[in-house]
Amino acid sequence: MRYRSNNILVYIPPTKVGELVLKQTMFFQKALGMRVFVFNIPENPSLFQKLFLPRKILHQQKDALKKQEKFIENALQKELPKELSLRIKTGDVKSVLLSQSKKGGYEFMIIDRSGADNRLSQNDADRIISHSDCPVLTIHKDFEPRDVNTIVIPVDISQTTQKKLLWATYFAKKFNAKIKIVSALSMNISTSQSLAWKNAEHLKVMLNERGVDCEVEIIKAQRQEKHKVIVDFLEQEKPGMVIIRTHQESNMAGTQIGSFVSGIVHCCKLPVFTVNRKLNPMPVDFEL
Repeated sequence: MRYRSNNILVYIPPTKVGELVLKQTMFFQKALGMRVFVFNIPENPSLFQKLFLPRKILHQQKDALKKQEKFIENALQKELPKELSLRIKTGDVKSVLLSQSKKGGYEFMIIDRSGADNRLSQNDADRIISHSDCPVLTIHKDFEPRDVNTIVIPVDISQTTQKKLLWATYFAKKFNAKIKIVSALSMNISTSQSLAWKNAEHLKVMLNERGVDCEVEIIKAQRQEKHKVIVDFLEQEKPGMVIIRTHQESNMAGTQIGSFVSGIVHCCKLPVFTVNRKLNPMPVDFEL
């Protein structure tokens, strides 16, 4: 695995959806000061083209790169920013992105999870979140970027938290944002006696020690599913982003993110930063 530093991997097709993804990508690029590797991923050429028209394939890839540059310049209404590097890779979108994540060198990946791109379904997004070698920032094409004054961390007591807190610290300091740790309590017991509250308070202390302003909010779930309670909270609070740790459970669909995480990822339009079980370097400018 090779390692570059302070880079983002993003899939941006030359479409209307791609324009919206680009807008949100540039918002995070500006705030974090990272370089962005923009991938357009056309479909694979046919076997006939591979065997008999290899020069045509090479010409098509060069033409696709020029069109990608023109598309981005038109979308941004300026020349291609020096912070963007363009790449063309043919193949299945999910497979190409996972392959790139394994090569290393990216702090995280950005994908649209809305399902509006017919080559990147919501199931594909779940698989990428689960299997990517780097964290994944999932965005929704219909979300309008706004100041990240508050970051919400939904906590499920079955999840581990160390890596999630490292990224929470990083984003909180970059955006000068407050952290809200939120947990849904389904049992009919006092909040202060619950494991959810004790875990959340422990996380709060850890973040406070790192100089991050933090609050804890325990919500009574009653008969609702926990992810729905959290999504309702997000719609009311309107934070700038969400950071969540993926589950390590597996299911027949081949994903490992679980219903709690998947429900939050797909039921709200906020940027959701997902951290999986794999160990990755933090950005070079990260400080505790």
